Amino acid sequence: MGDNSLLRTDKELAEMYQRNVNRVYKLCYIYLKNAVDAEDAVQSVFLKLLQSNVYFNDYEHEKAWFITTTKNYCKDILKSWWKRQRVDFETLPDIASQDKDKQEKEIIAKLLALPEKYRVVLHLYYLEDYSVKEIAKILGRNESTIRSQLQRGREKLKIDLGGKDLEQKSCEQNI
Repeated sequence: MGDNSLLRTDKELAEMYQRNVNRVYKLCYIYLKNAVDAEDAVQSVFLKLLQSNVYFNDYEHEKAWFITTTKNYCKDILKSWWKRQRVDFETLPDIASQDKDKQEKEIIAKLLALPEKYRVVLHLYYLEDYSVKEIAKILGRNESTIRSQLQRGREKLKIDLGGKDLEQKSCEQNI
């Protein structure tokens, strides 16, 4: 890892981008529910990296910085007056996964329709492989709250999908 962001080489920045761009995009998409807004947010998050003097101790620290910065940026966007005036949710399923099969589209659409507190926790747990403890630290919530949100999010998603079996990952394994 580099000593200082001002001293990062183009190669180091390119490697950071390759390691984190998919993670940042997915999280932006989970929050913003729109591919175009997610792409803009990804650009802004990486711009924040270029403008910061943050030093990463290791790859986990770097990953946590990207997730926290992305979460905060997306929440700021969602609070903005302009974003609150827009209605683009109806076009989401077609944009969300043009190259995915029908079942994946349905799951993504139902996941994106969940309230933010469930959507983000499910994303971090299943797609980013964070433990309950790590999610609690990232989101600034209690571990018991995260466990409850995981359970309720899974139940809501299962009900929304008509009771179809979902890949279950035991919440207890990370306790």
